[in-house]
Amino acid sequence: MKRAILILLSASISLAQVQFTDVTKAAGIQFTHNSGRAGKRWLPETMGSGCIFFDYDGDGWPDIFLVNSKDWIPKGRKSIGALYHNNGNGTFTNTTAGSGLDVEIFGMGVASADYDNDGREDLYITALEGDRLFHNEGNGKFRDVTAAAGIRNAGFPASAVFFDYDRDGKVDLFVANYVQWTAKGDLWCSLDGSTKSYCTPESYKGLPSKLYHNLGNGKFADVSEASGLADKSSKSLAAAVLDFDADGWPDLFVANDTQPNKLYRNNHNGTFTEKGLSAGIAFGEDGVARGAMGVDVGDYDRTGRPHLLIGNFSNQMLGLYHNEGNGLFVDEAPRSAVGRGSLLSLTFGAFFFDFDLDGWLDIFTANGHIDEEIGRVQPKVQFRQAPLLFRNLGKGKFTDVSKLAGPDLQRPIVARGAAYADFDHDGDLDVLISTNHGPAYLYRNDSGNKNNWLQVKLEGTKSNRSAIGAVVRIESASGQQWRMVHSGSSYCSQSDLALTFGVGQDTLVKHIQIEWPSGGRQILENVKARQTIRIKEN
Repeated sequence: MKRAILILLSASISLAQVQFTDVTKAAGIQFTHNSGRAGKRWLPETMGSGCIFFDYDGDGWPDIFLVNSKDWIPKGRKSIGALYHNNGNGTFTNTTAGSGLDVEIFGMGVASADYDNDGREDLYITALEGDRLFHNEGNGKFRDVTAAAGIRNAGFPASAVFFDYDRDGKVDLFVANYVQWTAKGDLWCSLDGSTKSYCTPESYKGLPSKLYHNLGNGKFADVSEASGLADKSSKSLAAAVLDFDADGWPDLFVANDTQPNKLYRNNHNGTFTEKGLSAGIAFGEDGVARGAMGVDVGDYDRTGRPHLLIGNFSNQMLGLYHNEGNGLFVDEAPRSAVGRGSLLSLTFGAFFFDFDLDGWLDIFTANGHIDEEIGRVQPKVQFRQAPLLFRNLGKGKFTDVSKLAGPDLQRPIVARGAAYADFDHDGDLDVLISTNHGPAYLYRNDSGNKNNWLQVKLEGTKSNRSAIGAVVRIESASGQQWRMVHSGSSYCSQSDLALTFGVGQDTLVKHIQIEWPSGGRQILENVKARQTIRIKEN
């Protein structure tokens, strides 16, 4: 009995240390998303937008870009995205003006990678009137190279993901496209039968997603049809890269809204085969396609396999699909605190991260409904919703610590994008959230670095320069972990490409193995914890 009491006391002390603090104003971030809403309740108004942590000047400190939309009809005001430079002292400076990113578009999502391997992170923004690819020129300047690169994707795009699907050392690009919507073709929908509301995607036909192959000369080729990824029935909002069958080639999961989710197996020859139905991730437990928004991949139980986290519509709960290792996935959410705690939330941004650095991946979700009037017809569901934080207890168990994470994180907002990075270099991971037609929020993690950690930053040479697709495996006294460098994930957003491993009270990482997309491997031994290490491919 004494031992049980001791364990409970230890758990309560640990949980009491959870703390995320809103430092948006103190950090110098002043941004408000303009959805363009003007009373017509056009569908794109409620779906944007995203955010990203990326180190655009290569100084080792993660910077921020916030995607903006705009008014449908110009009203004299200009709505542009915001580029914030990390000053390295807990503050940011707005460097948008003159950066080349100060353009007015109806933006949705964002992704970053060094697509031409010149040592600088480039930026891709999805937008209704046409996506934009911005080449990083250095010195805080970006150049729009969309047309020259062969990118043509107008319509209703959402998230984007860079990944080297053919392992040729150059990152390719996947763009998740949503539905065939136009202002002229906008439909009348209603929650109560009398007032117009935002239509659900069932009202519109799907829009095939795009796959662009990087040709290596600054140009991309549209291989969507040839690759097998241009599914006309899909209504895609997000995507995540994973090697679900452990064959060393990157596969692709695509989250669809009210259509079956897709799991595309890489055939090693430039084509993909859809395995979602046979893998068990196409539908919910009731056999119905859910409203999937954001997605992430992580090995939350240290089985060595990538599992799936999927943000869904309200009254559908999160999807937490455990990779069984035999081609099948099983949704563990309905039998866990993750399912119970997320049932009433409408989750857009979602990701795995180890917020307390104990070596076990936790879950964060950014939530908010699409219709302000939802509370009138569904009293238990709110328009503004607080983020959710689930702490990993090990052995596949989670506990909801959202209400223990401080008052700032409990504030209801209309969240969309979400990303993480250690923006202040104190070891633990902080959170950035974008909201729809509202401000962005930066939450500093004030609890995680009581445990030890190791951050790994990779640079490819034979592999792509951003090292996207590289896998890092570590071993310390408390066990083994692994992470993959990945672009995209969450919803319309991207987190820092650096990999952060929590190692609890371990002071030494005994073994580090890097598996590069090129097929090469590197090994380091006996690396001290509580530091950032940079590794360049041999």
